[in-house]
Amino acid sequence: MTTAQATGRPATPFVHAALVLEADRDLDVLATELVRSAKLYDEVLVVVGEHTRDVLTGRLEDLPARVRWRAPNAFYQRLGFAYEGFRRYLADEHRAGRRVHVIAEPDLVSGVDSGLRAERAAAYLAFEAMCNQTYAPGASAVTCIWDGREHPGPVIDGVRATHSHLVTPTGRVPSPHYRAPEHYLAERHDVPMRPPPAHVDHDITFDGSGGLSGLRSTVGEWAAAHRFSGEALADLVLAVIEVATNGLRHGGPPVRVRAWRQGGTLVVQCDDGGACLIPADAGYRRPDPVAPAAGGRGLWLARQLADVVTVSSQPGRTSVRLHFPRQIMMAELS
Repeated sequence: MTTAQATGRPATPFVHAALVLEADRDLDVLATELVRSAKLYDEVLVVVGEHTRDVLTGRLEDLPARVRWRAPNAFYQRLGFAYEGFRRYLADEHRAGRRVHVIAEPDLVSGVDSGLRAERAAAYLAFEAMCNQTYAPGASAVTCIWDGREHPGPVIDGVRATHSHLVTPTGRVPSPHYRAPEHYLAERHDVPMRPPPAHVDHDITFDGSGGLSGLRSTVGEWAAAHRFSGEALADLVLAVIEVATNGLRHGGPPVRVRAWRQGGTLVVQCDDGGACLIPADAGYRRPDPVAPAAGGRGLWLARQLADVVTVSSQPGRTSVRLHFPRQIMMAELS
């Protein structure tokens, strides 16, 4: 019997909240939230860094067994993996009839060059916006911890815009800055990309599917030369081919692929003729496995295989940029 069934409480809607930290004392608010949740939910899954865990456990005693701790690296690897991992966990618990509360502290820094961190944070906030829809089935909750001392102001502004509620000393309150996912993503979708560097490692243009074989070989050899191997190498090549194939099929030829290295990150950009504009929310929903004609499959796969995927879709040209940080891509998946 679930907690809700045992107490006779009515089911509550999904709540996506953020706690913005300005000092360690703000974790007192999280400790209060954790104690409250342990009484309301069948399980509280806490995915936080060592410092946050140490502070919390120092403030709490005799936590119920339903509080479960997990290290961030069990979830926070490639951004698409993190998003999909939490989605699967919530979906599985919902199917089992259990109400759960996830308390998570996103790790967007480990294994990432400083020059990529702003783009990575922006890409993760897009996932945060979408999870208001994709995580919504069931009566669970997700609370995200964002440290205002570690992230610049625009990122924290994005946190307040992508979470429907904020955690305060008086409890959860609606965020006055919240933007519905379709509006938040549309605004981000219209932001132009920075142009690629003037000199890139590879610049390939082709008009038909016959060019994909050569692209596969070139990209594979290039990534291997930069010490990508095994599953990480295969995932990189597959992501590039998926995006290039989409460009031929939906955007129209010619397709231009440029590849370069940015610190410890390999970057690939695919440009097509822009005949079919990509919706702002494309690739964020897991495709229906029994509907082979469903759209968005290629971009969804690319968002799982790459770490950061940025899209700019305008009449006449669509650009998809894929980022593959080697340290993240080569990390052993748990």
